[in-house]
Amino acid sequence: MTPRRLTSPDRVVFEDAGITKGDVAAYYALVARWMLPGVVGRPLSLLRCPDGAGASCFFQKHHADSLGAGVHSITLDEVSGTGEYLYIDNADGLLDLVQLNTLEFHPWGARTSDVEHPDRLVFDLDPDEGIAWSELKSAARDIRDRLAALKLRSWVRLSGGKGLHVVVPVRPKADWAQAKAFCEDFAGQLVTESPKRYVATASKAKREGRIFIDWLRNTRGATSVASWSLRARAGVPVCMPLSWDELAQVRKPGAYDLRKAAKRAESLKQDPWDGFSRVRQTVPSS
Repeated sequence: MTPRRLTSPDRVVFEDAGITKGDVAAYYALVARWMLPGVVGRPLSLLRCPDGAGASCFFQKHHADSLGAGVHSITLDEVSGTGEYLYIDNADGLLDLVQLNTLEFHPWGARTSDVEHPDRLVFDLDPDEGIAWSELKSAARDIRDRLAALKLRSWVRLSGGKGLHVVVPVRPKADWAQAKAFCEDFAGQLVTESPKRYVATASKAKREGRIFIDWLRNTRGATSVASWSLRARAGVPVCMPLSWDELAQVRKPGAYDLRKAAKRAESLKQDPWDGFSRVRQTVPSS
């Protein structure tokens, strides 16, 4: 499975790792089986890097005919008027976007079939510089347990940066306002009960020695990086979904780069998020 047209396959995209555009395309073709459930049929924002990672990268969320035949458009309401957003529905679309120098994929938390009702919530745990990796993992498990007390199952992934995402699948019943209210209240309760551990505002001054719980991913139009997506950063890190049992064995937030992620994709017998799409749970009423 390769793009119908891949130009400049030998062009180096990640200079520090010697990764070429052809390597990136081969990676996404390999992991498509595991990645597509999280990105197909969702409005997408892309990080495109025509001159390679670390150069003049830019985000794109609106459709253009130049993106390829496998990339589709959907008209969505914006603050002022409407816009043509992009989405894909198969691996051809994924690889068409790779051909156009896409390195990162950031989907909405809702599907194109019902953009006004999210079907997943994301809590992005962003630690201050002084937070140990073991402490961040402990915090993720704490959040998992607090969600479980509300009868919500959750899954975890490495963000591809220094943090972790705790992700909650939900039935698309609540609207964005209701989802946002729940996530804000949940994060606020974390801070109230553990003020020396958590902070729920983006203020750098208040984050010293704490873990920022970014709940604002759960608003209309916001995105979160997709599982299995590369990150346009040194070392070619990957946003990697894990089982909760696996998290205990992971020794650092950047445990998976492109090559290690490719090996994992080849050897996987079961999706680490097995059961995610089958859960029937709803956003609790505030």
